[in-house]
Amino acid sequence: MILLTGIIIFFVLIIYAFVRTEPFGSLSYGKRKERIEKSPNYRNGRFQNLHHTPDLAEDASYYSVLMEFFFRKKERPKPTTLIPAHKTSLKELRPDEQVLIWMGHSSYFIQIDGKKILVDPVLSGAASPISFTTKAFPGTDMYKVEDLPHIDYLFISHDHWDHLDYTTIHSLKNKVGKLITGLGTGAHLERWGYNEEQIIELDWYEKTVLAEAVEITALPARHFSGRGLKRNQSLWVSFALQMPSMKLYLGGDSGYDDHFAQIGDTYGPFDLAILECGQYDNNWRYIHMLPNQIMPAARALKAKQLLPVHWSKFTLANHAWDEPVTELLNSVKENDPEVLTPMIGQKLDLFNPSGLSQWWLQVQ
Repeated sequence: MILLTGIIIFFVLIIYAFVRTEPFGSLSYGKRKERIEKSPNYRNGRFQNLHHTPDLAEDASYYSVLMEFFFRKKERPKPTTLIPAHKTSLKELRPDEQVLIWMGHSSYFIQIDGKKILVDPVLSGAASPISFTTKAFPGTDMYKVEDLPHIDYLFISHDHWDHLDYTTIHSLKNKVGKLITGLGTGAHLERWGYNEEQIIELDWYEKTVLAEAVEITALPARHFSGRGLKRNQSLWVSFALQMPSMKLYLGGDSGYDDHFAQIGDTYGPFDLAILECGQYDNNWRYIHMLPNQIMPAARALKAKQLLPVHWSKFTLANHAWDEPVTELLNSVKENDPEVLTPMIGQKLDLFNPSGLSQWWLQVQ
């Protein structure tokens, strides 16, 4: 018994020491904590969603989810051949080009109206604190920090490992002008070497002017946050980005709820909505959209075009790797927003998208 107790204590101490290492970031203290505690979205010691949002659906349990994850037969959860991609040289883009380059999962680069924008970059090859787990599919991890030009605005939707990658963000700090994120996430960033002047932390519905005719508003999402042992100490957000030539919705992660309609009515219509598409499960349907909810969300946002992200790079759920986009396209109705499906790395002209195809059908 004494030996067993000793072993348990040893492993608890190892885990405690591991989650206190730099990649896990930091909790908020001092003035940042004081500001968080004044937020109407922070109650009972944690940030809250607009509506009750359980981690698991009522008909699920952690035991059933674990059994399903490890023992349910999975049909083609990962590609067995190289995913086709095209590496666009970001540093060689003409200044007048208005383009978006998707980097797989929820990472993308935008050049528009003379500004260079980067969203949720995960360029280390893994979406996990342990580099040999949750690895990127072959062919999807072509971009590295050295491929990036100077970034005017870096947006971080929330602090999960598949959206806030320590290795990428730490390496980027000297290439970034302003970093915009939700309340509390700045504590991680300052620990990683970003200075206070670089970071803009916003609560839901707060907006700031970044430059002439460039305005960003942080908006609700239905999700959660946390990198270590304590959840919901930083705020998960979506963004309405008003540029001189178009308005974009940067969705982050979110379950379906009426906030999409509220955002569409107040901040829409949007020229382009970028929404998560993938890594879903009926067991956690409140925090990630199911395939049949993505287009209704785009409609509610009053989007003209939809770019589905959060798929094709990592396996974070039991579904087949290409199921999300297939199910999304099967749900499209007449007069729905146009669905844009560029390959990873392909240059997407924001005002004249062309050359799109169902490229995933090439993958075995």
